[in-house]
Amino acid sequence: MSLQAKLDAFKADFEAGKPPYSAPRAVIEIMHRATAELIASGAAQRALKAGDRVPTFVLQDANGKTVSSPELLSQGPLVVSFYRGVWCPYCNMELQALQGALPTFRELGAQLVAISPQNAVNSRKSVRANRLDFPILSDPGNETAAAFGLRFVLPDYLIDLYQSLKNDLPTFNRDTSWSLPMPGRFVIGQDGIIRYAEVNPDYTRRPEPSDMLPVLRGEIARAA
Repeated sequence: MSLQAKLDAFKADFEAGKPPYSAPRAVIEIMHRATAELIASGAAQRALKAGDRVPTFVLQDANGKTVSSPELLSQGPLVVSFYRGVWCPYCNMELQALQGALPTFRELGAQLVAISPQNAVNSRKSVRANRLDFPILSDPGNETAAAFGLRFVLPDYLIDLYQSLKNDLPTFNRDTSWSLPMPGRFVIGQDGIIRYAEVNPDYTRRPEPSDMLPVLRGEIARAA
């Protein structure tokens, strides 16, 4: 089953109120409203695109090790995935799909990292819960996400909803901004130029890991 098919199935069960995940219809309608408004804002169209130069980033992984984009790019092409946090089931399914594709990425000489605003403790939870073998990087204040054009601030009514659901992002992320990244996936060439970019303001929509493979194979041909 494709990643998107799994996400669609989960969404259908969640919105139908099937256990273990369920929510009142009013909650679902608020989530739909927030997604529709983010789509209408045009924020995704302002994010970095293929052909843009990637901003340099220096972040820490779940164990406190410093990881930099120049160091990663010195080893080969780089796949970067931005996600919201371990509390997001859609993000966890995406991370698991990326883990499944990791051997193929490595065969093609590519590095893979995922970036979220969550603190190191919650990044370690991401690694354990999803059995990951690639770095999860913490992005305090969503500063790197902002450099990619992905950061957005939650509207007040969505903050109220998150608080009512005990999803306390300031504590979870150690940041008071109540901001999140739009899910984004990028493939970056060793020259620092973005070869592939997929940004979606609808957090229930994610690209397939296999979508990266033609781009990575193109990088091999470019280097030959």
